[in-house]
Amino acid sequence: MLERGKYYHIFNKGIDGQNIFKHAYDYLHFLDLMNIFLFSVTDVYAYALMGNHFHFAVKIKSIEETGFLNSEHSRSKDMALKWKTFSVEEAENIPARNLKIPDPDYMLRHLFDTYARWFNKKHERKGKLLEKSYTIKEVDNTSYLKRLVLYIHNNPVKHGFCSHPVEYGWTSYLSFINNQTTKLKKETVLKWFDSFSQFKSLHNKTDDDFFDIDPLIIE
Repeated sequence: MLERGKYYHIFNKGIDGQNIFKHAYDYLHFLDLMNIFLFSVTDVYAYALMGNHFHFAVKIKSIEETGFLNSEHSRSKDMALKWKTFSVEEAENIPARNLKIPDPDYMLRHLFDTYARWFNKKHERKGKLLEKSYTIKEVDNTSYLKRLVLYIHNNPVKHGFCSHPVEYGWTSYLSFINNQTTKLKKETVLKWFDSFSQFKSLHNKTDDDFFDIDPLIIE
């Protein structure tokens, strides 16, 4: 069970190792769902979407940071509105009877279940898509968080998709090196690395052992 205020590595893979992303529109749809479900209840520090698996580095937000769902929208066909969270200040204008605290575990399960249903329909398949609901590993120190960011961004390098993270479009790395608006906690991550230059320098390392953070982790 996810606990508010704690840091986690969250990951999962396709059942029997099958691909859960086949085309660019699969990745884009998953990112849209992340915006609705993941960013609303977590601070996201890094992510990687690979062909048959994904990784997130997150911290679970407090209730004050998360805000509230408005149950008045629960029947809306607009998914973004249905699952929109309202800040404590915004919630002052919503009748108390309509306010619902979003549960992080439920929101993540809904992210993955919603994507699986969409994927099955899009690709005309049936059955389970993901191996598990999801797997979590609590992270309790900044040093590990730093290595986790490096591991996640270098996952496509590790699997031979590219020779450097900058060449792969489905991780958060490009959001760090480009001056673009993002929901990622960029400033927090860069503080872990002391500077932007060190962040880029460490992402240039090619020693495989440097990125193997846990022998039990999924690839």
